[in-house]
Amino acid sequence: MSTKGRIIGVVSNLVTIEVDGPVSQNEICYIILDKVRLKAEVIKIQASRVFAQVFESTRGLKTGTDVEFTERLLEVTLGPGLLSKKYDGLQSDLEAMSGVFLQRGEQTEAFSFEAKWEFNPLMEKGVRVQAGDWLGEVKENWISHKIMVPFSLPGVWEVVSVCAKGKYTVNEIIAVLKNAQGQRQEVTMVQYWPVKIPIRAYAHKPVAFKLLQTGVRLIDTINPIVEGGTGFIPGPFGCGKTVLQHIIAANAQVDMVIICACGERANEVVEIFKEYPELDDPFTGRKLMERTIIICNTSNMPVAAREASVYTAMTIAEYYRQMGLKILLLADSTSRWAQALREMSNRMEELPGPDAFPMDLPAVVANFYSRAGLVELSNEQTGSITFIGTVSPAGGNMKEPVTESTKKVARCFYALSQKRADGKRYPSIDTIESYSKYLEYKEVQEYLEENMEPHWVEKVVYIKDVLLRGKEAYDQINILGDDSVPVSYHERYWKSELVDFCFLQQDAFDDIDKATPIDRQKYMIDIIYRICKTDFKFEAFSEVVLYFKRLIHLLRQMNYSQFQQEEFKKYEDELQSVVTERKVS
Repeated sequence: MSTKGRIIGVVSNLVTIEVDGPVSQNEICYIILDKVRLKAEVIKIQASRVFAQVFESTRGLKTGTDVEFTERLLEVTLGPGLLSKKYDGLQSDLEAMSGVFLQRGEQTEAFSFEAKWEFNPLMEKGVRVQAGDWLGEVKENWISHKIMVPFSLPGVWEVVSVCAKGKYTVNEIIAVLKNAQGQRQEVTMVQYWPVKIPIRAYAHKPVAFKLLQTGVRLIDTINPIVEGGTGFIPGPFGCGKTVLQHIIAANAQVDMVIICACGERANEVVEIFKEYPELDDPFTGRKLMERTIIICNTSNMPVAAREASVYTAMTIAEYYRQMGLKILLLADSTSRWAQALREMSNRMEELPGPDAFPMDLPAVVANFYSRAGLVELSNEQTGSITFIGTVSPAGGNMKEPVTESTKKVARCFYALSQKRADGKRYPSIDTIESYSKYLEYKEVQEYLEENMEPHWVEKVVYIKDVLLRGKEAYDQINILGDDSVPVSYHERYWKSELVDFCFLQQDAFDDIDKATPIDRQKYMIDIIYRICKTDFKFEAFSEVVLYFKRLIHLLRQMNYSQFQQEEFKKYEDELQSVVTERKVS
């Protein structure tokens, strides 16, 4: 018999419950308010008292209200039909809701249980399998959706029977398994995974690093992220976090994209719902939404649902990773998630940390980021989750706890600059403050040496040094005046401007420049590298300005031209001629 309880205290969306039996951490319970069942999650247990966060408004709740426990953890429903869906933080299908406004207590199925899918078996009778192995597959949009051995089955099992090729609903039995003790298990296409417990049924073997291509030059070349890597984008409001995420989502070389809006403003979420489904997929020629799942919680939704949304998104990503797919998970913004953690911690009167965030915030952030990664499956295929989160520090303060906690665990740091955004230099990533720790990994360096060119990392470091020295020269010019510094200072500054204007900046509204393939990035950085290494002859600083503006114009025209086509080569030839004019022989 399931445990029951009654409410003995209510503080906003935190309720205290007196229970009459055993209860588990993260267990789901339902509060019975008139004819409405309010969903809640157990977050703390003290003897016979349980603290639960309610995923709905608690208006009208009072002491003595009945509570029913389900003996199931907070979980997601997984199976064919997830792609192209728009969910809330609890995986209710938003488009299946009864009206424009969310109704209290309303929940919808994650996908249709009546639809039939064309099942193709991948295993035969008598084959030995274990959790995560592929029994069959169905076609979900253009992705091959694998039907796996449930992760709740420990050890090795034998396939007793598997359905023939044909159409089945997700609830129909498609295979029967048997273990060494003779116990039989029927398998359907549906699985239920707890969201706060990582599922790890893949083989733990060393996997080679591989660069994830996003089409953003500032990321791919200057501060690269690897497949299965982690990064985050902090920055104040209006600096282009959402646009940058859209560009990465549309052009990253991945199989699937999951977007989690975990507490963003309603108008930004509306943009995702309205504009993102209209984006064209550059790889398939169809709509990008066909290989995308959106998890949505706006900032005015209940705090608990906002806190759950990131875990829902990550668990769905883990499910598809087990199919051998490359997943890109974007969370916007994890600051709202951390604020939800802060609110619940304060309501439980826990000892506060910096800025009233929980004391264990760094550990919570680290545990979540650790769920991303590149893995090798038992069949020697690989799957990956590349996770990029955004952080919205109040007032652009990069020293606040969420940014600092994330900085300790994320390998890539893409700091957005208000100054660059105000100057319309997009993407507004501050190249001096930002970094990629993957460039320090020996395995990544070897990969770049082999797949890009020898001494590639040294070339990237040199370009970063050009930018840093250019900033130092600008500060000197700004303080002392144009005529009071050597001409070499102006040359140094304008070389950094050439790198900035012609390589770091991209036009998100231009069909060619919005995303740059890695071979074109390599070609352009080689040209810019050679210019930066060239010594030029100038008599006055005014000559430096005019000369480099000509170079910048030609390079930018190359960025807007089809790669290696007639127009591109015309500008390249003209550029070479201009470089030769003042080159010191």
